[in-house]
Amino acid sequence: MNLFSNLTDSSHNLLPKDGVVNYYGTIFSAAEANHYFDRLLNHIEWKHDEAFILGKLIITKRKVAWYGDTEFEYTYSNRTKKALPWTKELLELKRKAESETGESFNSCLLNLYHSGEEGMAWHSDGEKDLKKDGAIGSLSFGAERKFAFKHKATKETVSVLLEHGSLLVMKGSTQTHWLHRLPPTTKILKPRVNLTFRTIVS
Repeated sequence: MNLFSNLTDSSHNLLPKDGVVNYYGTIFSAAEANHYFDRLLNHIEWKHDEAFILGKLIITKRKVAWYGDTEFEYTYSNRTKKALPWTKELLELKRKAESETGESFNSCLLNLYHSGEEGMAWHSDGEKDLKKDGAIGSLSFGAERKFAFKHKATKETVSVLLEHGSLLVMKGSTQTHWLHRLPPTTKILKPRVNLTFRTIVS
């Protein structure tokens, strides 16, 4: 099921059941979005992501960065990362996401996809470090990419096109019942930066 209508109604739940996903559409002007995209590309401490899969250390083409209020440690794919202090732009973006959603966040995982060939496999953000059923605010800059959800039990799917300068929020029991992914595509040659604002519990 593709939901490309009514996307800017932020109160509309994209999921039919067992979770809440709200798409706010673009929340920045084109000039603002371009400014943040450039700053994020060039002023974030990007590093290739690492994951242990079947006992092997895998280095991804995709790059990541982890920032937060304090030196939070965040573990996924059997690798632990320590948060860096916020940059000026990340603090501005955090406050914007909080203002739009009414949520509060204390950390941010950033992903840099150099082209459409880089994506993310089906997964859910259910790590023990994260606040249970807490909101995850996802800002997108750069290339427009399809983002997909799949129900863990029924296999029902939902997808949305994430625009340059847009905000999407996942909350409630979404991570318990739904997987999500960024499908790879050979049609997109430009980079995309994604920021996922989260709440880490100590």
